[in-house]
Amino acid sequence: MAERIDVSIEHKHAPPVDEERHPNTCPKCDSHYRDDELAAHLNVCPHCGHHFPIRARARIESLADPGTFAEEAGELRSDDPLHFFDLRPYTERLAEAELNTGLGEAMVIGHAALDGKPIELAVMDFAFMGGSMGRVVGEKFARACESAADRDVPLVSVTASGGARMQEGILSLMQLPKTVCAVEDLRDAGGSMISVMAHPTTAGVLASFASLGDVIVAEPGALLSFTGPRVVQQTTREKLPDDFGLAEQNLRFGHLDAILPRAEIRPTLSRLLRLFDAPV
Repeated sequence: MAERIDVSIEHKHAPPVDEERHPNTCPKCDSHYRDDELAAHLNVCPHCGHHFPIRARARIESLADPGTFAEEAGELRSDDPLHFFDLRPYTERLAEAELNTGLGEAMVIGHAALDGKPIELAVMDFAFMGGSMGRVVGEKFARACESAADRDVPLVSVTASGGARMQEGILSLMQLPKTVCAVEDLRDAGGSMISVMAHPTTAGVLASFASLGDVIVAEPGALLSFTGPRVVQQTTREKLPDDFGLAEQNLRFGHLDAILPRAEIRPTLSRLLRLFDAPV
């Protein structure tokens, strides 16, 4: 039997949580909303434009034509290859995440249509263990690329992740080259990928498939950095710009094609899909 690994965990990329603040209270302008009010605005504050987190199922509903999404590989689940134990067993954390989110993993994939155009969707959910990428997330993304290539449709990837899943060690890091190769195989088959980055898209996911879209867009204020500003500042002992690692800085440096408010993502994707489908 493998020796138990016993360490403490501190998640470096999780958005700060205010224990006393209601989750529907805007952290920028303190406006408060009912669930239905927030859902009607795609989880965006109508007063100041702050983008609240949005769950994978809700994201899919906002992008796919009604009734067209068909999930794939929904039966896949992570196991515990390293018998990892920090403050609690990894298997217990997985069970808790599934119970709390209703998802089997941090990514949901499937085929759908957007304004009548067939697409493949790969959508991450930060609520499932910080959207971390382990073997199953890597496998799901690879299958999404294969499905898009087989059906000759574009892949739309929506990311929200703290990076590789530490409980799976080197096996999670191996998902970086695996997902990169999957995108290259999709391209070799003549396919294309649109990458939508939500807050936060960091570490191993940013350093792999999220940055490989033929078109890369992000939501306003999203953290898109290999590591967060606090860690970088502690390491370099230098004062960082206020927008360090945010979508706005990434756009300024040419790492993004556009920053899109959530309400503009679907119509922009629709235009891009028409352009991809246009004869050359």
